[in-house]
Amino acid sequence: MNFVLRLLITSIILCAAIGAASAQPKSKGAGRKLSVEQRVSKLHDLLNQQWEYTLRTSPEFASILGDKRYNDKLSDFSQSAIDEDLRQTRVFLQQFEAIDTAGFPEQEQLNRDLMVRNLRQQLEAAKFKEWEMPVTQFGGVHIDAPQLVSSLSFATVKDYEDYIARLKQVPRVFNETMIQMRNGMRDGLMPPRILLTQVAEQTEGIARQKAEDTPFAQPTNNFPKEFSQSDRDRLRAGVINAIRDQVLPTYKTFLSFVRDDYAPRGRTTIGLSALPQGAARYALAVRRQTTTNMQPEEIHQLGLREVARIEAEQLAIAKQLGFSDLKTFKESLKRNPEVHAKSRQQILDEYRTYTDQMWKRLPEYFGRLPKAKLEILPVEAFREKTASTSYNQGTPDGSRPGHVFVNTYDYENQLTINNEDTA
Repeated sequence: MNFVLRLLITSIILCAAIGAASAQPKSKGAGRKLSVEQRVSKLHDLLNQQWEYTLRTSPEFASILGDKRYNDKLSDFSQSAIDEDLRQTRVFLQQFEAIDTAGFPEQEQLNRDLMVRNLRQQLEAAKFKEWEMPVTQFGGVHIDAPQLVSSLSFATVKDYEDYIARLKQVPRVFNETMIQMRNGMRDGLMPPRILLTQVAEQTEGIARQKAEDTPFAQPTNNFPKEFSQSDRDRLRAGVINAIRDQVLPTYKTFLSFVRDDYAPRGRTTIGLSALPQGAARYALAVRRQTTTNMQPEEIHQLGLREVARIEAEQLAIAKQLGFSDLKTFKESLKRNPEVHAKSRQQILDEYRTYTDQMWKRLPEYFGRLPKAKLEILPVEAFREKTASTSYNQGTPDGSRPGHVFVNTYDYENQLTINNEDTA
């Protein structure tokens, strides 16, 4: 649910999706070197161990993937859990580094090297205490908790019972998050104030709702037809009571903290350079995001050159349309009703049209295809004022498709010419 765990998940999933391999017998005789096959099997076993660890310690992610073993749990964001995760990361790094990859097939070498790279970067990032800045307008427990609902399966009575158990843990997770936020205030690790005011607005959007109107109550709107009336009544009451008694009071407490204590102390500058160890923090972010060894200034200059190139191409098109410069052309778009959406539904329909076109052509470019067709959904009302278009992955087995959440807020001022590129 929190930012740090999502970074962990994003890194691990790059190389942990390989299939499990059958364990090979260990070499007989002291000192005999393991064969390539045995060492590859050892790598697979270790990847599987690390993957299981990720699912166990990130239960929300397991649920998103359709693994229901931890459906009644929420992640532990306490300092002791963070410290233990770092300790385990060091253990995994030592184990992966110890694997002799001589003679490995290219894909297996890549699996091992990517994992080592990811684990090293996680440990390198630890000195920056990213967990002490766990919320922004784009993510954090206040958004992740209600968003999780749309990714869960509600097919059995146990699914609902597990969900109720999770709702009752919301106070604990928010409390752990606020402790880390207070640690960030102490250590000078604060997001920009302008973003934190948006966090307060997002939180208030849920805190002021009635229990049955919140995103958390959505599963009670459509029970499976197989459920008895007594089960429906019991489960609905369980969900609504947990929202009313645990979730909403927690959101109100969090709102007061962010609005009155946290946001006012947010930094007034935007760049990472304003944070402690800002230059080193930014350099690591560049390496993690670009996978290159280019220095930040090199990438900045590359970006300036690319912007200049693209704007030159745009200017040529603008002149073909009769405009003297880009500024005049862009101003004309603001006044042109033909390139503005007429409704929220129009935006969703256009996204669906473009993704339908893409879906038909996927076999021309890819051998492995999704098992379920992508779904286009509107960004939820509680976060639409500050959210951008985003993607939530589906389950590997195709039982739930991936979701693209499209922001339809303030549709009259959205340019439809952007929809095809975004989709």
